[in-house]
Amino acid sequence: MDQDMNYGEDYKFIPATSISSGAGMQLLPDVYCHTIQIVNIALVGEQEHFVLVDAGMPHSSDGIINIVEERFGDNAKPETIVLTHGHFDHVGAIIELVEHWDIPVYAHRLEIPYLTGRQRYPEPDSTVEGGMVAKMSPFFPNEPINLGDHVQPLPNDGTVPFMDGFNWVHTPGHTPGHVSFFRDEDGALIVGDAFVTVKQENLFDVMTQDKEISGPPRYLTTDWKAAKESVRKLSQLHPTIAVTGHGAPMVGEELTNNLNKLVREFDQIAKPDHGKYVDPDVH
Repeated sequence: MDQDMNYGEDYKFIPATSISSGAGMQLLPDVYCHTIQIVNIALVGEQEHFVLVDAGMPHSSDGIINIVEERFGDNAKPETIVLTHGHFDHVGAIIELVEHWDIPVYAHRLEIPYLTGRQRYPEPDSTVEGGMVAKMSPFFPNEPINLGDHVQPLPNDGTVPFMDGFNWVHTPGHTPGHVSFFRDEDGALIVGDAFVTVKQENLFDVMTQDKEISGPPRYLTTDWKAAKESVRKLSQLHPTIAVTGHGAPMVGEELTNNLNKLVREFDQIAKPDHGKYVDPDVH
């Protein structure tokens, strides 16, 4: 492993999975979604020119490499990895992938400190209501990883390297530098964790992947005012298909209706009733 790249000391395999683990779905000719245990990665593009969005769970690099080669051929590699954010379940295999493919990583500039060893995320809030996953959250890796000079900030003009037609949308709340990726041409939206389609706090729902729109995972969200605004911002884009970081994709009228409902009822659906990052005076 490169000396300038390392995971935090709390990096470890997380024994959590779902019935969707190992399953993939072709959503558009150039957008493919695949579930790694409890989180989704996306491949955007075709054949020799494609991008990996997010990097799965800890110790999932071999599986991700196999997914890429099954789709694009032996020794295929993406042009780059772009990150929605830097939580452990979205960067779990990133160092091994960067070393294997020798490719750059892009993330929002506000996320760079968490990806270069300079700053750790706030501690998960296990006191939020919702279920067993929230209670387990203090055991999740939370120390910053260090990608050194392998990670670069996304361009200021909103474009996404090697993802023609897509723009990044700053959607903070879950993390300061969280981004989603949107293509105006066909309404394709890669959400990350700005909103998800499973109650991520509830272990049964995570395991069964019972589809239900929700806000960002409660136990790792620290700014609920920003999170609410991010959902509103995404709804105004009128996406036709949404690949979320957790849960099954939503499309068409189902997506429109559920996203509009989430905007209207965000405080009831998404925001915890209590917790150390919840401000009862913010609505």
